[in-house]
Amino acid sequence: MIHVVEDDDGVRELELYALRQAGFEAEGFPTTAVFRAALEKTTPSLVLLDVMLPGEDGVTLLQGLRRDPRTKRLPVILVTAKGAEMDKVRGLDAGADDYLSKPFGIMELLARVRALLRRSQEAKPPQVLTVGSLTLDRERHLVICAQENVTLTHMEFELLSFLMAHTGKAVTREVLLDDVWGLGFAGDTRTVDVHIRSLRQKLGPCGDLIHTVRGVGYKLEESYA
Repeated sequence: MIHVVEDDDGVRELELYALRQAGFEAEGFPTTAVFRAALEKTTPSLVLLDVMLPGEDGVTLLQGLRRDPRTKRLPVILVTAKGAEMDKVRGLDAGADDYLSKPFGIMELLARVRALLRRSQEAKPPQVLTVGSLTLDRERHLVICAQENVTLTHMEFELLSFLMAHTGKAVTREVLLDDVWGLGFAGDTRTVDVHIRSLRQKLGPCGDLIHTVRGVGYKLEESYA
């Protein structure tokens, strides 16, 4: 089941029609209030979430979903008329898995839905990752460096998790954009650099585990020559 949270009746019905024609079960909600009520009864496999909603906006709703243990891993695609890069970064930092700007094509919508469902169903990495004095617990959304808790944004956490899951491997900025920010994210590689810089600062002494590989991207490992 896919839930569509969209206050524009025309857009909501278009999304629902496209999803149902493609073989998905889908249900629409004009406000966050009715969506929350439905969420108490059943958890969908994916949510298409508009940002500009009456009352509680989509980003605030998303932040609440990520704080709730029942929905913190729920796949969410933000669908909004806001197309500026910083708007996308804000949404992704709040916990969105992907971002679709209006106006969008039906084929693109379906491709992103299928891609996100496929990624969410793939084998997940170990829940607890440890490199040196740095530990990341995905289940508890917890990062510890030298026995001190580290507070990260959603995207910083996902970026660190990806690097730790690929310890010792050099990863390009382009791969990080695709795998961490999501398929087709319109930002450039500077987005990665900004988040890496913030990660290093927040991790304190563990920030030294993240190394720049000249001409390639980044690598996380305990020792590096």
